[in-house]
Amino acid sequence: MMTRKALLALALPLSFSTAFARVQMIPIEDQIIKEANVHKPLVLKNAKGTLMEKFLSTTPENWFNLSPSMGVEGVRTEEAYGAFGLPVSDDVIVAVIDSGVDVNHEDLQDKIWINKGEIPNNGIDDDGNGYVDDVFGWNFIGGEKGMAKIVKDDSLANGIRLIKGANEHQIDGDSLEVTRELVRMKKLKVKVEELGEELTPAQAAYLAKLQKEVGDAVDNAKAVVATYKKHLENYKKLEATLLAAGVKEITVENVRALQTEDLFVLAAKNEMLSLLSRNLGLARINRVLGAYQDRLDFMYNESFDPRSIVGDNENDQREKVYGNNDVIGPDSFHGTHVAGSIAANRDNTIGVKGVATRVKIMAIRAVPNGDERDKDVANSIRYAVDNGASIINMSFGKAYSPYKRVVDEAVKYAESKGVLLVHAAGNDSKNNDLIPSYPTPIIRADGSEVNNWLEICATSFKKGATLPATFTNYGKKTVDFCAPGVDILSTIPDNGYGLASGTSMATPTTSGVAALVLSHNPGLKAEEMINLLHDTSRRYPQLMVNIPGSTNPVLFGKLSRSGSIVDAFEAVKSAK
Repeated sequence: MMTRKALLALALPLSFSTAFARVQMIPIEDQIIKEANVHKPLVLKNAKGTLMEKFLSTTPENWFNLSPSMGVEGVRTEEAYGAFGLPVSDDVIVAVIDSGVDVNHEDLQDKIWINKGEIPNNGIDDDGNGYVDDVFGWNFIGGEKGMAKIVKDDSLANGIRLIKGANEHQIDGDSLEVTRELVRMKKLKVKVEELGEELTPAQAAYLAKLQKEVGDAVDNAKAVVATYKKHLENYKKLEATLLAAGVKEITVENVRALQTEDLFVLAAKNEMLSLLSRNLGLARINRVLGAYQDRLDFMYNESFDPRSIVGDNENDQREKVYGNNDVIGPDSFHGTHVAGSIAANRDNTIGVKGVATRVKIMAIRAVPNGDERDKDVANSIRYAVDNGASIINMSFGKAYSPYKRVVDEAVKYAESKGVLLVHAAGNDSKNNDLIPSYPTPIIRADGSEVNNWLEICATSFKKGATLPATFTNYGKKTVDFCAPGVDILSTIPDNGYGLASGTSMATPTTSGVAALVLSHNPGLKAEEMINLLHDTSRRYPQLMVNIPGSTNPVLFGKLSRSGSIVDAFEAVKSAK
């Protein structure tokens, strides 16, 4: 018999265009879909690369918390609790910088950080941290007219409920950084030419690179939209024929069961079965159309700029006080999923189990459906540090970082305060040693590397050639180790539960392990935590695996610094 959470996972739609909030990783630019190869499967990702559909057909439920002795490559969470019991320390605060977190979720109750220094709804910065009514955290991509209300609600263990601000005063979609850079360079070219000068050769080459990248992406999106509009038109025609012939609902079973001698209806039956066998049902066709239309409408749209919603000074990269207190936002799928992997209540009988138990999630909204801006990332890190976070989860990334200096300064600030930063490596099947995914722990000004940063790749549940997720980025010099990131079941908005895959999912598993270890040994510094997790991670030095994105063999140990998977059992054992 299926459990409630399994049933919920099956029942809830995993929609690309509306259910997710972005993050983690950069869109795949080189997957040109043409009419000639429409039979090639299209792997549906969100704006940043997180996979929004079930990736494997046999993934065990809750596998990321389980152990190799049970046949899965989880992090041994349950084994750790069984052997070492519950920690007795104060709660560890983990900041989740993301698309938003549904702080009202049933399975996150008593797991959400609440700012005790703030009096809700009085319009005053009671604790003097610069942010008004920041009860659950802060939203750096909303305007002051979009403030949330905090109301008493005894039905929630937290005792209070966040009532979201108006969506029109929150940024949902935004352009990608490559698009914004293209706009910036085009403006620079105009200014230079007005002075009778020309761009330097390096600037001209950079502009040409940006133009090609955006142009190719737009062409790709247009091709996909055109192809799937034809699929939709065809589907509708076939559907009308089959419904008229007596099929009550379009499913594989119902269509296959249709008996007819009408050659026209028989042809429609066979063509519909062909569509469904290629995962081209109505829901998925609409998801793909929505996803790629988003790329045309705002991600690669040079004319799209929603920043006026926020009302900050875009040219002032060190401006700190702007935004609002609506930490849920228009689409908190991604951030809520991340939060659940870290902290979903382990003591109730509903939903899922997070990795950590003595933990509070600080919700910080900075990641739109598109690319996060450097200024917002920097301010989010500083907010987390200043308000007591010990760990910051960063399940996001992008290909360009024009104002990396302000992010570097915030990262160095976190380092000075001993705060651990856990970042997703990306979902492009690429080597981060060769092509970085920002932000990075390398300080641009001097090339030094901070000592409070973990970069995480993703693994699937089964030991073997496919242990590394096919989509994961990797890097022997730049990625620390892997964690479970395929078909992870976690919390999603409105008391839901759903699957997602990506290094976005591997990262909170690691943050959860770090929080669990810290709750057993609160004295650990960030650098000590990193060394401990490296030393206790699970290694397979002789295991040959597929290089992500190909079937070429490589030693698993070559894909990251430690060539391993984070292991909660060994980490807690070592920390005690």
